[in-house]
Amino acid sequence: MQISTVAVIGGLGKTGGRVAERLRARGIKVRAASRSTTPNFDWQDRGSWHQALEGPSAAYVTFQPDLAVAWAADAIAAFAKAAIDAGVNHIVLLSGRGEDGAILSETKLKAAGVDYTVLRASWFNQNFSEGAFIDGILQGKLALPAGDVPEPFVDADDLADAAVECLINPRHRNQTYELTGPRALTFREAVAEIALASRRSIGYETVPIDAFIAEMTAFGLPQEATDLLHELFTQVLDGRNSPVMDGVSQILGRQPKDFSDYANQTAATGIWSIQS
Repeated sequence: MQISTVAVIGGLGKTGGRVAERLRARGIKVRAASRSTTPNFDWQDRGSWHQALEGPSAAYVTFQPDLAVAWAADAIAAFAKAAIDAGVNHIVLLSGRGEDGAILSETKLKAAGVDYTVLRASWFNQNFSEGAFIDGILQGKLALPAGDVPEPFVDADDLADAAVECLINPRHRNQTYELTGPRALTFREAVAEIALASRRSIGYETVPIDAFIAEMTAFGLPQEATDLLHELFTQVLDGRNSPVMDGVSQILGRQPKDFSDYANQTAATGIWSIQS
């Protein structure tokens, strides 16, 4: 089935921006929508959804702040209905691995009657260069409530490639995939690889979850955000997601990017360099 326009919900985000770029390169029109686009898209303002969905035949969807929050499943169910009413016939949903809330949201999507593809992704490599962890990397020490549990970090470029393939190839409809990198590393090991690649001394410290949450609260994070962080670092990082899965190779027919390749390529951009 040929698609001409895709709605990318979260179209300026870590994966949404990459998906939009790849679709445009293929000559497919993109309706990028987020809180900072015009017109805007806000998950908590359902009146803002229609303009993003009117016209596209498919959608790539990332949910903010995370599918683990309590109201996410109801929002996904309502979004799927709105998408169907607008003429969207396929939704590719970015989901998380091992999150009870995410599984409930997936269930709501699958029950809605629209073709779906669910992409359950590991933590992204790019969290260290484009996300929450970069400040610690630049400061020379990353402190997180994550100990020796390995995580098979996945590259956001692999995820974007997979999402685009799922949007354009009908064989991926009504499928659920788990996307990981090719090996699992602890956060300490990941930081050590970044230090080696960037030729810097960067330490890693495991901190108690309660102390971490207290610090985030002191920085001004609202309770919904700190509750989410608590769940991510206690439930999702309890070892359930350590196994390496083959979703990337199932979709793309190739192996995912290794973390060391990500670290070397990213270090070469200078983003982790300390400016004197």
